[in-house]
Amino acid sequence: MEQPHDLTVEAPRAWDRPAVSVPVLVCLSLVGGRFASFSTEANLYTLGTGGVLIWLGLSNRVPRRPAPRRLGSGAAWWALPVVVFGVFEGATFVLAVGDDFPTFSRLADPLLEDQLTRSAVWFAWLAAFWGLVRR
Repeated sequence: MEQPHDLTVEAPRAWDRPAVSVPVLVCLSLVGGRFASFSTEANLYTLGTGGVLIWLGLSNRVPRRPAPRRLGSGAAWWALPVVVFGVFEGATFVLAVGDDFPTFSRLADPLLEDQLTRSAVWFAWLAAFWGLVRR
């Protein structure tokens, strides 16, 4: 016997509404922007906020959006530069070559000296991660 589909729609929880989630992400990014780049406090804050978002994503506390359809064949060509960049960044970090062959993070460090810029980057990171959590 076939089970009928449940067509009830769950009401969005408070943190799922943009009027709540965006100000929370803004507050978190303003706090994250106050830490010096790559400091112990910034690393712990990054691990903490990322850990909470991963926990929310793995639990059933956040309503899910429907997953996107299958990616087209052209998406594989976008994966190639991402993989090359990841290998390049990882190798230069592991080898610790310093200023002779700096990582992207080291090149971006002068841009991240300003607290407002760091907060904006934090907000972009948190918003992207929140979007992944909702999938």
